[in-house]
Amino acid sequence: MRTFFTLAAGTALALTLSACEVRREGTAAETPTPAASAISEPAEAPTPAPAQSASPAASIIRDEASPSPAATELEPAAEPVVLTLPFPDGSNISAAAERQLAALLRTTAIAQDWPVILSGHTDSGGNDQANLRASRARAEAVAAWLVERGVDDERIEVIAFGEQNPIAPNALPDGSANEAGRRANRRVDIRIAPPEGETENAEGDQDA
Repeated sequence: MRTFFTLAAGTALALTLSACEVRREGTAAETPTPAASAISEPAEAPTPAPAQSASPAASIIRDEASPSPAATELEPAAEPVVLTLPFPDGSNISAAAERQLAALLRTTAIAQDWPVILSGHTDSGGNDQANLRASRARAEAVAAWLVERGVDDERIEVIAFGEQNPIAPNALPDGSANEAGRRANRRVDIRIAPPEGETENAEGDQDA
């Protein structure tokens, strides 16, 4: 009888151990391994492409579009000015002469440090002394006009010629007065130019 119970107990123990093994195997199968895990690693963000700088071709186009210093036009060199102002009546500056003087102030020659020579002239009417005074008065009137508008007085030279240098006949062939010619002779000649020494030096430099 004891043997029967011993066998029965042994059998029951064997069944119990078998059941435990089955539970352990089932538990192990249900536990997910890291390789079988449903959780996936987050996708790696794509590396942004480096921003492209301005292409060399664009820079070249900009450089070509910009004018180079060599392509810019140079300012023209100042040229001497010779101008004749009419003085049909007395020593007053006429409206026409004033317009000529205003244009003279805009020239490049007036901006240079060149002498301004004013030569006064008259017609042949009257005596020599009166004509000298009249020609000087006309040249002095022009000098005062220029000085009032910024021309340095030290640059200006006034020369009175009287009736010595006519540009038109004072008389007609029959000896009568040539009124048109006398009006033309009543004038002031203006010359703005570098001194003769400077002109010669500049020409010598060019030849060299």
